[in-house]
Amino acid sequence: MASLDKVATQSFAAGAPVARCAAPGRVNLIGEHTDYSGGLVMPAAIDFHTVATIRSRNDARIVLYSQNLAEEVAYPADPLPVTARKHWSDYPMGVAWSLAQEGVRVGGFELSLAGDVPLGAGLSSSASIEVATALALLALAGAEMPLATIALACQRAENAFVGARSGIMDQFIACAGQQDHALLLDCRSLEYRLLPIPPHVRLVICNSMVKHEHAGGQYNARREEVEEGTRILHRHRPSILTLRDAREADLVECRQQMPDNVFRRCRHIVTENKRVEIAAAALERGDLLAFGAQMAEAHRSIRDDFAASCSELDTLVAIAVRLPGCYGARMTGGGFGGCTVNLVEESKAEQFRQAIHEEYRTTTGIDADIYLCRASAGATCLT
Repeated sequence: MASLDKVATQSFAAGAPVARCAAPGRVNLIGEHTDYSGGLVMPAAIDFHTVATIRSRNDARIVLYSQNLAEEVAYPADPLPVTARKHWSDYPMGVAWSLAQEGVRVGGFELSLAGDVPLGAGLSSSASIEVATALALLALAGAEMPLATIALACQRAENAFVGARSGIMDQFIACAGQQDHALLLDCRSLEYRLLPIPPHVRLVICNSMVKHEHAGGQYNARREEVEEGTRILHRHRPSILTLRDAREADLVECRQQMPDNVFRRCRHIVTENKRVEIAAAALERGDLLAFGAQMAEAHRSIRDDFAASCSELDTLVAIAVRLPGCYGARMTGGGFGGCTVNLVEESKAEQFRQAIHEEYRTTTGIDADIYLCRASAGATCLT
């Protein structure tokens, strides 16, 4: 996004807003479907954002407006709804509900949302909405929270209110992202360290244009398979509480007790945690070829063991790795559509964008969106 001031410049109701807060989307460089099992991930915030503009009301009503959809909806402020409507407003309402669990209540308010995070592309538009909303509500309430607490409150909104069983990664990176850095995040302890992205490298995100949904469906089914495998491993070794605690040897020993699909889902996560550690060491020493090799292994694993890719994503990866200047490519996000992430030499980035767009269109007939991005800072209040 060239300037956050160009987003959400118009409130849907007369009167000056109390606050305008922005939160970024994200791309995950490596570490897919590991976050909800206490594993390791390596996300980066990107320069696409949601901006939430908020002011108070005195009539105990909550009025939400989406500038992107040109749609307004209203809810009671007291009592707050406790169930989702399967509507875009579930995300901000889920945050209001979740913050109320933390003792943060603001009564009636008007909230206008606008942004340029692509929807259904796997770039975490939902977490961007949640975190921007949370910051706006906290500003309206005159309250403060640690970033980790904000992230956890937003995750609870998505899990318990919206019904998407996602992990903590998306909300955490939206809160804690740093310019020109990825984060190596331990989703069990929420400890992290910054990993510099070399200035001569661009993050090129290729949108397959295949939409995906997290609230139900295949994403939640994969999580159920992971939990089934974890229960079997726990019976084998009681110290295994999540797949973060399991070794490949444990999986092998329990293989006969697991359905094949469950074994393969668990194998992806156990091996993916190792790949994140290896990739982090490669990035810290500036070895982009070694980093790219881990990206390739990660894509094969999520395609073959986790079965979360699709033919369009596989096609994008196959095209990318043949193009000049590409260090690595893989599916990013929850899968079943969405985007690939590519590490590309900056001097080749525009050539890469044109070439992959043309070849993907020739192969699939799909006119893909290609985004040249940089790692961005996390959420902030603009006013």
